Amino acid sequence: MKAFTQISSACIALALLNVTLLTSSLSQAFNPDKPIKILVGFAPGGSSDIVARLLAQKMSNSFGQPLLVENRAGAGGAIATEAVAKSAPDGTTWVIVPSGHATQAVMRKSLPFHPVRDFTWVSSITTYPMLIGVRPDSPYKTLSDVINATKKGVKVTYSSAGVGTGHHLLGELINSEAQIEMTHIPFKGGTPALTEVLGGRVDLFIETMTFALPQVQNGLIRALAVSSAQPSSLLPQVPAAASTLLGVQFDSWLGIAIAPNTSSAIVDRINSELRKTLAQPEVQKKLAELGGQAAPSSPKQFQDRIESEIAKFNAIVDSRKIERE
Repeated sequence: MKAFTQISSACIALALLNVTLLTSSLSQAFNPDKPIKILVGFAPGGSSDIVARLLAQKMSNSFGQPLLVENRAGAGGAIATEAVAKSAPDGTTWVIVPSGHATQAVMRKSLPFHPVRDFTWVSSITTYPMLIGVRPDSPYKTLSDVINATKKGVKVTYSSAGVGTGHHLLGELINSEAQIEMTHIPFKGGTPALTEVLGGRVDLFIETMTFALPQVQNGLIRALAVSSAQPSSLLPQVPAAASTLLGVQFDSWLGIAIAPNTSSAIVDRINSELRKTLAQPEVQKKLAELGGQAAPSSPKQFQDRIESEIAKFNAIVDSRKIERE
């Protein structure tokens, strides 16, 4: 009996040692020897940029290296994503992937990367509705006003953060559901689009709630509708677009991708640190102030979401007979 007890104790001690070694191994799995770059495919001040800088601030001590945000605006975010697709698989170059990544995969005839296979998917970060608004002195008071004006032959333009972004496809979804033809005006992010809307050169402002909410709160933009199925708790007086056009429902998101063929140990470490960051009350509060909510996922869940949305958006573009660029 004494021998059995000694053997059992030895087994337990060995098991605890293995757990300790495994935990230590995981914690040491990703220790970069240089700063981590977070690439953003849009101009400073937009939703991707705001969230990237929030993560950089809150995760600055997670890897023993600073996290540096680098804006590489253009091509609807494709310049930044291409850079990550061609980067070394060492976990030190990230890209903030917007939901427009899936729409871009549908809208572009060709891309310098495969939208799924050329990345290692880490996790989604946040989800939020999009907002449809106008400048304060606009004659359009409701989404119905916009639709009716267009049907009467008035040329109505709408902004986006670039061809193939979620902003763009939401505008096309409104066109499809209302059977109208608003004109798309792409920009390199939310800030230049806002400037043109406020200057009266573009009629309709379509933006993520992350970037648009402060503009509404500051009185720069008058909100007409949100793209979620129900009104947002942050703007309860603003109706859902679906109350006017039932089929117009769309939630935007942001996530993190890194270079293809990155080891699972690196992916798991980044995913784990991101979850810890998104669980912080102050981070959740900041995301809520930006119109979103924390939405971490497993790498597989994130990849599945992207593949599903590419299939969904393909159906929309085909049914609308939208010319791919």
